[in-house]
Parts: sequence; structure tokens; C-alpha cells
Amino acid sequence: MRGKPAKVLGAGDVRRMLAAVGHRRHADRDRVIVMLSIKSGLRACEIGALTWAMVLNPDGRVGRLIELPPSAAKKGSGRRIPIHPDLKNALERHGRNSARTGPLIRSERGGAMTAKSIVNWFHGLYLELGLQGCSSHSGRRTFITRSARLIHKTGGSLRDIQELAGHRSIKTTQGYIEGDAIAQRRLIRLL
Repeated sequence: MRGKPAKVLGAGDVRRMLAAVGHRRHADRDRVIVMLSIKSGLRACEIGALTWAMVLNPDGRVGRLIELPPSAAKKGSGRRIPIHPDLKNALERHGRNSARTGPLIRSERGGAMTAKSIVNWFHGLYLELGLQGCSSHSGRRTFITRSARLIHKTGGSLRDIQELAGHRSIKTTQGYIEGDAIAQRRLIRLL
């Protein structure tokens, strides 16, 4: 990340985003875009590169994992990401109006949305909602920060988050995690 990091989204921000896209012409597709960023931590280029084959089981139903091959990920950081139940529901709904082949996220012209078009799509949504300091990376930072705050409950470690994020270095993952002043004050009181 260069410059100032993208803002981490709060629960209220995410609700506003989902409410706003719910009224759009491509509401099902747009909900999937938001969920892929916030619930899977995907980059804009990875969202644009996703195909239906990467999220479907051999029987044609939405599976349990996103199978992101190295060719679809930044720096060849392919990985398997468990599909969150909310994302699974959004994918199933989106799939009702889709051929379930080819690009998962299609532009209005029918082809895959490019990384740049995903970045612009997020920019427009944040502008519409008046969310300043946000970018297409905000959902990814939100995913990584929330994961870091919850990982202790699963018996996992920061290494698990690093793998889900597709980072080569744990230092990169740490750079995405936003501190929490309230949690810091609670910690100090416990000492």
C-alpha cells in the first residue's frame, strides 16, 4: 500500500453500501462485488478475474471455496478462500439471472469487468454514500482487520490471515491491520 491506507469500513458503512446497491439495476451482481471485497478480501483485479468455475462445485452449485488460481491473483498468489454464508447467498441469487459460465462479474456489455472498472465502480459507490478516504481496497482492509481481531477465537494465527489475503510476507498483512484505540485502553486496564 502506498500513501495513506484506505479507510476500514464500519458495520454501518457496510449496511449502507448493501442498501445502496440493493436499489440498482444490477443489484444482485453489485451485492456480490461488495461481498467479495468485504467477506473474502479480494482485490479489484481478482474480483474482475473471477469466473463461475472458480466458485461452483462440479455439480454446478455454489461451493464452499473460492478457488483463485495464480493466473487470477496478484503476483501469482492463488489461494483457496472459504465462502462466507452471506456471500454464498449472494452468489446463488446472482446465479439465478446468470448463465453460470464465464466471468462472474460482467459489465453491461457482457464481458468481464476489468480491474479498472471495479476500482471505478467502488469509487462511484463511496462518492454516492459520502464515504471519504475509501477506495476499492477498503473492503480488503476491512476483511483483514476484522479477521485479525477475531482469529484468536478460532485457534488460528496471523499466518492464516496472511494466506487468505495472498500476501507473501506477514509484514504486508500486518500493514493492513488497523489498530483499535478502545481495545488498547481495555488492554491497559487489564494489566
